[in-house]
Amino acid sequence: MEYNFNEIERKWQRTWVEEGEYTVSNNTAKPKYYVLDMFPYPSGAGLHVGHPLGYIASDIFSRYKRLKGFNVLHPMGYDAFGLPAEQYAIENGIHPAVSTDKNIATFRKQLDNIGFCFDWTREVRTSDPHYYKWTQWIFLQLFNSWFNRQTQKATPIPELIALFEKEGNKNHPFPNEKFRISNFKHPIFTAEEWLAFDAATQQTVLMEYRLAYCGYGEVNWCEALGTVLANDEVVNGVSERGGYPVVKKKLRQWYLRITEYADRLLKGLQEVDFSEAMKEMQTNWIGKSSGAEIQFAIDHSPLTLTVYTTRPDTIMGVDFMVIAPELDLVDQIKTPEQATAVDDYIAYVKSRSERERMAEKKISGVFTGAYAVNPFDGRLIPIWISEYVLAGYGTGAIMAVPCGDERDFKFAKHFNIPITNIIGSHFNGEEANATKDAVLENSGFLNGIPMREAMELVIQTIEEKGIGKRKVNYKMRDAAFSRQRYWGEPFPIQWKNGTAYALDAAALPLELPAVDSYKPGPEGEGPLANIPEWVAQELETNTMPGYAGSSWYFLRYMDPHNDTEFASRQATDYWNQVDLYIGGTEHAVGHLLYSRMWTKALYDLGYLSFDEPFKRLVNQGMIQGSSRFVYRINGTNTFVSHGLLTNEQSYEGKLLDKIHVDVNIVDGFELDIEKFKQWRNGEFANAEFILEDGKYTCGAEVEKMSKSKFNTVNPDDLVNKYGADTFRMYEMFLGPVEMSKPWDTKGIEGVHRFLKKLWRLFYKDAVPGTAQQAQALWTNDTPTPPELKVLHKAIKKIEEDNERFSFNTGVSAFMILVNELTDLKAHKKKVLEPLLIMISSYAPHIAEELWHALGNTTSVLDEPFPVFNAAYIKESEKEYPISVNGKMRTTMTLSLEATQPEVEQLVLASEVVQKWLDGKPPKKIIYVKNKMVNIVV
Repeated sequence: MEYNFNEIERKWQRTWVEEGEYTVSNNTAKPKYYVLDMFPYPSGAGLHVGHPLGYIASDIFSRYKRLKGFNVLHPMGYDAFGLPAEQYAIENGIHPAVSTDKNIATFRKQLDNIGFCFDWTREVRTSDPHYYKWTQWIFLQLFNSWFNRQTQKATPIPELIALFEKEGNKNHPFPNEKFRISNFKHPIFTAEEWLAFDAATQQTVLMEYRLAYCGYGEVNWCEALGTVLANDEVVNGVSERGGYPVVKKKLRQWYLRITEYADRLLKGLQEVDFSEAMKEMQTNWIGKSSGAEIQFAIDHSPLTLTVYTTRPDTIMGVDFMVIAPELDLVDQIKTPEQATAVDDYIAYVKSRSERERMAEKKISGVFTGAYAVNPFDGRLIPIWISEYVLAGYGTGAIMAVPCGDERDFKFAKHFNIPITNIIGSHFNGEEANATKDAVLENSGFLNGIPMREAMELVIQTIEEKGIGKRKVNYKMRDAAFSRQRYWGEPFPIQWKNGTAYALDAAALPLELPAVDSYKPGPEGEGPLANIPEWVAQELETNTMPGYAGSSWYFLRYMDPHNDTEFASRQATDYWNQVDLYIGGTEHAVGHLLYSRMWTKALYDLGYLSFDEPFKRLVNQGMIQGSSRFVYRINGTNTFVSHGLLTNEQSYEGKLLDKIHVDVNIVDGFELDIEKFKQWRNGEFANAEFILEDGKYTCGAEVEKMSKSKFNTVNPDDLVNKYGADTFRMYEMFLGPVEMSKPWDTKGIEGVHRFLKKLWRLFYKDAVPGTAQQAQALWTNDTPTPPELKVLHKAIKKIEEDNERFSFNTGVSAFMILVNELTDLKAHKKKVLEPLLIMISSYAPHIAEELWHALGNTTSVLDEPFPVFNAAYIKESEKEYPISVNGKMRTTMTLSLEATQPEVEQLVLASEVVQKWLDGKPPKKIIYVKNKMVNIVV
């Protein structure tokens, strides 16, 4: 029988669907195991071979855990809201819902072709009203909650109101210390004052406590796209998508108060199995630090400048101040002489993203003309603005100590600002020294005091003087949770006279209305502001960002058809945390942090029994594209083969155009010239070629796999040509899941030959041109010790590899096992059946086909994983070197249990040994167990 992989795979995929083989129950006595992939955004491009890497790994592990007796939840869905779908709609006149559904259909077909064990009955789509009803509901829980710093957890707003009515806010000050209400001189109010506030003022106060809150913030505004962009969506002052200009603009924005969870997010990292690199990324993003806030008077002004510093001990080494250009304070303190320079610089900074500002190596800045006053010696300190200081971190201002900070040192040198040396010999005048071990000099009341001791002394002194306080700070900020776009979840918020009120939960879902135009509203609001019926109801015109639905989707998978709650407590208690989460590192500080925050909030409010969503996180690497290039002589239609080039830029002194070519019309490195002439609608139909050895050889380079580089490979093509089982095993065989590696289609043929070799353990091939037909080879005979030995050695290795997520070495172990069984001519069912059970995780279709061929009537997917028996791999004999007078003359295989007399008898019976004894009796036979035998003559 021939290995007809296409027919086999279609048959079993159809059978598994019909029999509901992957449908998972919430009601079972089995222990649970939850395996989750970061669900895809369904783009119009479909999947390329790089996308399924993590999915295949999770699929293998899910199937393996099922064989180990677990009830495995392995769901899949679509992150369907977001900017790309809306842009596609604008550019092509197709509604985002239509293009998204079409893209999802393509993705589903591609995923099914690969044979994943997803429970599709649990599919979610974030753009489905039945789903986003609960995204809106969770938003309302955040809107109706505040973070109680005393209990360190989210608490319903009515409890805060009760506290205000009883004691005011003296024990619960505003979370945002920069907040001020115009009719307050101090942000602490009494119970009597609270009760005297009108309703609008009370709501304004409450907004400053809510976990989901609204305010005005400076954002990256792209007029052409009509939306706010995240910092990583802006490059060199233009949008990453489309290259449109981006400026800073203040708009009404919704935020999530994730900063309140900073400490718990840090602590939680000690409880989860994330890589150290991932933990470090999140820790650095949160950026916890300890120090002090110090107030500096501004010379000839009633205003003050508050600075946060982690080094209060350096207060006497401050030579200048730098404040964020976007602070309102800049306009209040700039002098007439400096006004033009300041305004020009601010205009420049507004075109820059925060990421660009922080990464900028070039030194830039402008003096405001104003001076701060050192509170300890009255020294005047010039106040500058520079793009490297951000308004959102700390107070948006720094005190610069050039002798102790390299960036400050370079700034001072660049602008010729005098530098005060407060660390003596630790400062050489050529570079800053951030030491904490110097004894302070030129520091007034701190002279002679070690820096580490001075830190605490300065904090105590500023608190006594009333000009500062001890402070813990975080780099992380409350990211904007709204977009001026159409294709996103509507906020369940209604505005009445400028005050936001939550819609009743019974009114959910608040469905996204149909629109004819995706243009922004009159004042830069979202497109919903152009719908009269929407505006008449005073509904919020912003929509939620793409990460809203992805912040909790793993919970909905647990109970996806529940119409009365986001998931029943029974379901969330049973499935609990995700045991294994697989996805890319690009979501390290976005999705992962916010999903952790949402889980903690739902836990605080009593909806969940766990406060960390993911137990273990594996970050898969990237499959990179192996790009191919052709080389055209500049200004001609002639292409030169790569091996003939002088270098990548020239040929015989003529300049070359280096052009990406579609890897799918290149066999290895050899270009299919006829297909090239037809490529891109015949753009190169009249091309001429300078060949080498009658062939055109392309250049090659490893790059990111993308359509623009023509180096993507469609998995459908490979599945059609080699089969899903081959594709699955080859993706794993490329290397460790966590590592990035280049794709090479030619290597897949070796894995396909391996599966054919596996097939031949079961069937003898028909002989072409003869009457001999294919025949079954398996028998019911008892396995031999050598067969059991290689089988159980493989059971141990493959189980260990699966547990370690080392699927590349797992594939190698299967190859070794099949080779050894082939050499042993092992065709016994009791050997072949365990092999099929193990390989069913990697290559389920061929395993199921052969399992049933052996006469089994149940699915191989439900069999228990083979149990390793160490007795079968225990060595019973060993090959010994046999020496005569210390020189090895032969080898013999002897039982490890043989006694000295038995060894002597066997050795002396050897013809080779007798030849070297030459008729002489041995004086002594030395037998060292497990090592050697030496005959002394």
